[in-house]
Amino acid sequence: MDKKELIKRALEAQTLAYVPYSNFHVGAAVLTEDDTIYSGCNIEISSYSPTICAERTAIFKAISEGHTNIKAIAIVGDSNPTFPCGVCRQVIREFGKDAKIIIANSADNYKMYTLDELLPHSFGPEDLDNKLGE
Repeated sequence: MDKKELIKRALEAQTLAYVPYSNFHVGAAVLTEDDTIYSGCNIEISSYSPTICAERTAIFKAISEGHTNIKAIAIVGDSNPTFPCGVCRQVIREFGKDAKIIIANSADNYKMYTLDELLPHSFGPEDLDNKLGE
């Protein structure tokens, strides 16, 4: 995996963020199981609830093209560093339980995390196979 290329794609996506209300730009890029990269930015809507984070935009683009297994995701934002929100962590969990999560400020300034570090004791699809009372 070329971490710097993934970060570069996230930085490019960040420039496309539609954030007229918060002015907080976030970009993300996901690497799928076949090494395809999908990028996304955050998109704000005036009523806020339909707003979507960059991570989910990139992941949902990958899923809409048939890729449901994410190997890595790079995230960049206006804060230093910008971590994924709780909802995005859960979406990453659904499609990339073992994905490497790269939190970056630039291609040379980043840290890698596991999902267990960012979302310990997570709930996922396999938990639905162990319903109580059966």
